[in-house]
Amino acid sequence: MITQLTYIAAGALFILSLRWMNSPVSARRGVAAGIAAMVLAVGGTILSPSVDRYAVIAAAMILGTLVGVPLAAVPITAVPQRTALSHAFGALAAALVGVGKYFTFSSSELTPFITGAIVFEVILGFVTFTGSIIAALKLQEVISGRPVTYPGQNFVNLSVLGGAVILGALLVLDPSQSWMFIGIILLALLFGIMLVMPIGGADMPTVISLLNSYAGLSAVAMGFVLNNHLLIIAGALDGASGLILSIIMCKAMNRSFTNVLFGAFGQAAKAQTGVEGPKTHRSVTAEDAAEYLKEAERVVIVPGYGMAVAQAQHKVRELYDNLTKRGIDVKFAIHPVAGRMPGHMNVLLAEADIPYDQLIEMDEINPEMPQVDIAIVIGANDVVNPAAKTNPGSPIYGMPVIEVDKARQIIFLKRGLATGFAGVENELFFNSKTMMLFGSAKETVGQLAAELKKN
Repeated sequence: MITQLTYIAAGALFILSLRWMNSPVSARRGVAAGIAAMVLAVGGTILSPSVDRYAVIAAAMILGTLVGVPLAAVPITAVPQRTALSHAFGALAAALVGVGKYFTFSSSELTPFITGAIVFEVILGFVTFTGSIIAALKLQEVISGRPVTYPGQNFVNLSVLGGAVILGALLVLDPSQSWMFIGIILLALLFGIMLVMPIGGADMPTVISLLNSYAGLSAVAMGFVLNNHLLIIAGALDGASGLILSIIMCKAMNRSFTNVLFGAFGQAAKAQTGVEGPKTHRSVTAEDAAEYLKEAERVVIVPGYGMAVAQAQHKVRELYDNLTKRGIDVKFAIHPVAGRMPGHMNVLLAEADIPYDQLIEMDEINPEMPQVDIAIVIGANDVVNPAAKTNPGSPIYGMPVIEVDKARQIIFLKRGLATGFAGVENELFFNSKTMMLFGSAKETVGQLAAELKKN
C-alpha cells in the first residue's frame, strides 16, 4: 500500500514537473518536483515487499553517485554531451532490465505480449545507448562532428534495423530461441552507431531530443514488462515530451525527421558560399563599436554557441546593465536551435540572471528587426545566416533564421570568419552594415561593457 501511494504521488509530481518546466519562471520549481518524484519512486520501490536485496541496491546507488557527481559538475558548455550521456545510461539501464527479464522469466511468463515488450525495450534501449555515446563523442569533438556517409548508407542502416525487427517478430513466435535475442542486441547496438554517425553537428539539438524520446519509450516498455505503472507514466512523459521537442526543433530548421536522420546536414557545406566575387569585411575595435551603441535606442542581442564556449554570459549581463542604464531598450533574440542542445541559450542567460521577459523567441522578434538600431550577434552563425533565405544551393536553405540583416547596424562578435556547424559561409560578415569585432566573446563583450560604462 505504501509503495502504491508513493507511486501515485511520484506520478503526479512528474506531471507537475514537466508542466512547470514549460516556463523559465517556474523551471526551478519543476526541477525540484522532478527530484522529489524520483526520491519517492526509489523510496517506494525499496519499501516494496518484493525487494529484499538491499546490499546490492546500496552498492548500485553508491556506484551511481560516484559517477553522477562528477557529471553534475561539468561546465555549462559540456551540458549537451552530459545530457547525451544521461540518455545513454538511462537507456542502457532499461535495456539491461529487458535482458535480465528475458533470461530469468520462465517459458510460461514469456507470453507474446511480454516478449514483444522486451524486444521493443531492448531495441530502443541499445539503439539509444550507442547513439547517445556517438552523439556525446561528436559534441565533445573526440570524433568529427561532420556527417560520415558512404553510398547506399541508408539502405544498409535500414537493413540492420529491419533485421532486428524481423528477429524480434520471430522471437515473439518462439521465445526459446535465445540466439535470436542476442542477435537483436548486437544489431540494435550497431544500428545506434550507424544512425548517428551520418548526422552533422547542426542537427545535434534535434538528435539529443529524439534520443531522449527513445529512452522514454524504452522505459514505457520496461514498465509493461515489470508491471510498474509509474515507469509507464514517467516513460510516456519523457517519450512524448522528447518527441514534441524534436518536432519543434525540426520546424525551427524547416526539416523533417527523415531529413535529419538521413539527410547528412552540412555534408556539402564547403562548396557553398554566401557572397560571390571579392569579399571584404569591416573590422572595428570595442571602443568604435561602443560609440555606435551609445547612439542607439533599440538593441537586440543574439547569443550563440560562441558565447557558451567563452563563458561570456555574465559579461553579457554587464553589457545589458550598462546599455539599460543609458535608457536603451535591450532584448535578447532566441533561436530554438542556437547552441548544441534545446534551450541552451535560455540556460546560459538564466545563469546570468537576465530577466526572463527580455528573452524573445525568433518568430516574435523578427517582425521588430527593421526598427532595431543595432543587432549584436555573440558567437551565433547559422541561425542568423541570410543564406537560409537567399541561397537555394545552401544546405541551410529554408531554415528559419533570426533576421539580423534587417537591423540598421550589426555588431558581430566572433573569433574569426570561420563557418558554423553547418559549414556554410555567413554572408553577414561581408554586409556593409556589419562591424566585425574579433576575439573571445568574454573579452570583447567585457570591453564593450567597460566602454559603455564610461561617460
